[in-house]
Amino acid sequence: MLDAHRPTRSEEGVHLFVERMAMAFADVGIPRMAARVLFTVMSADGPLTAGEIAERLGVSAAAVSGAVRYLTQFGMLVREPVKGSRRDHYRMPDNPWYEATIAKTGIYKNFIDIATGGVDALHGRATPAGERVAEMLDFFVFVQEELDTLGERWRARRAAAGRGDRAG
Repeated sequence: MLDAHRPTRSEEGVHLFVERMAMAFADVGIPRMAARVLFTVMSADGPLTAGEIAERLGVSAAAVSGAVRYLTQFGMLVREPVKGSRRDHYRMPDNPWYEATIAKTGIYKNFIDIATGGVDALHGRATPAGERVAEMLDFFVFVQEELDTLGERWRARRAAAGRGDRAG
């Protein structure tokens, strides 16, 4: 029996959303298949197996396998075993955008550490090269501080909206 209160999905609209978002993410350097998998899982009402993802996308299981490995490394997907099966389910983690962009990457900390070594090796700002590397270091420190502040503001906004952390 069809639930009269539950809105129906537009599968064509969902497909268009998945493909357009995947192209947009590919334009900024995210592997397109990984982006397609990410938005397929995001647009599902529950977790999906790799086979279900492959079926929805019309691709091979091997293509999905590489994409989910990539996405789980960045905290954009969570892999959970299916009880009584060798299969795994994939779902969105709690608060994935914050987790992937701010909390888990540590990319700016790494840049700061390396740039600090570069400034030291170049004897600080005393030379043109040292000044350029120090300027880069200053920028990375600034970005990291802003990301920390942005993360705090994001958590406060979610809490104010009553969303907190919940399964995506």
